[in-house]
Amino acid sequence: MNLLEIKGLKIHYITDSGVVRAVNGIDLEINRGETLGLVGETGAGKTTTALGIMCQVPDPPGKVVEGEIFFEGSNLLEKNAREIRKIRGSKISMIFQDPMTALNPVVTIGDQICEVIRLHQKTSHAESIKIACEMLELVGIPAERINEYPHQFSGGMKQRVVIAIALACKPSLLIADEPTTALDVTIQAQVLQMMDKLKKELGTSMLMITHDLGVVAEICDRVAIMYAGEIVEYGTLEAIFNNTAHPYTKGLFGSIPSLVLDVERLSPIDGLMPDPTQLPTGCSFAPRCNEKMSECEERKPELFQVSPGHFSKCIHHKNEMHKESRGC
Repeated sequence: MNLLEIKGLKIHYITDSGVVRAVNGIDLEINRGETLGLVGETGAGKTTTALGIMCQVPDPPGKVVEGEIFFEGSNLLEKNAREIRKIRGSKISMIFQDPMTALNPVVTIGDQICEVIRLHQKTSHAESIKIACEMLELVGIPAERINEYPHQFSGGMKQRVVIAIALACKPSLLIADEPTTALDVTIQAQVLQMMDKLKKELGTSMLMITHDLGVVAEICDRVAIMYAGEIVEYGTLEAIFNNTAHPYTKGLFGSIPSLVLDVERLSPIDGLMPDPTQLPTGCSFAPRCNEKMSECEERKPELFQVSPGHFSKCIHHKNEMHKESRGC
């Protein structure tokens, strides 16, 4: 049984200027001990998906319109607020995007870690401090700094504190929402290595949300490529990197400098993400796609299997595969 299984999830934001279709019928699975990378440009719907799993979509204006989110076999969307509070922070934790704003500046880091522990575990004050010290040591911060405030730490150290808070109750699922965005490259590598090490030690599954394919290559087992609220390609790390199927995924790779290929210019994806209040009739990526056909602008593509465990949502690629299978 999968630890997390999302089926047909749709999340909309209902505003005065229209309905923002942030997530449009996605399906995802995360196995125990596995790391799934959720990749896409800003505005693709990655963070809204994470908020959906955490049952923290702001209502209003946000609303889960359709779908199911099964965690350890039970549907989170059928639970009441009290039941969700017991799961959130205990069994499912989230590392937020910006460590600078995730911590309370007037509360010591020790108290912020202890708060999570006391909320979810029946421990005394002394026991919670002991666990907080252990968590700080686990993420590479000396325990004697437990009574210091966030402003006394560097950006990388703040991110380590946020990770310590998220892992304090040893959750089954850790959602990391672009956890290295605010860090420089050297610290970024250290934090990623530490997260991967802790994940293996604690047996935690992880959903890594990022727009950086380098981060994905470093830490993920499987990858889901997201565009305009849809999963357009899904598969193992090897399949996505070595047998790229969807034009959008190809565009993401074309936007990255290569250490192997000698190219004069990068090949960025032209145009912008479509307005989520006015999504195209056909394929959402069609207006920016170099491989589009007239059919792409007329109907929505369906997810098809490229190879075992590797799926793509592209009409052009599906047609090309059918031609090859017929020997055309």
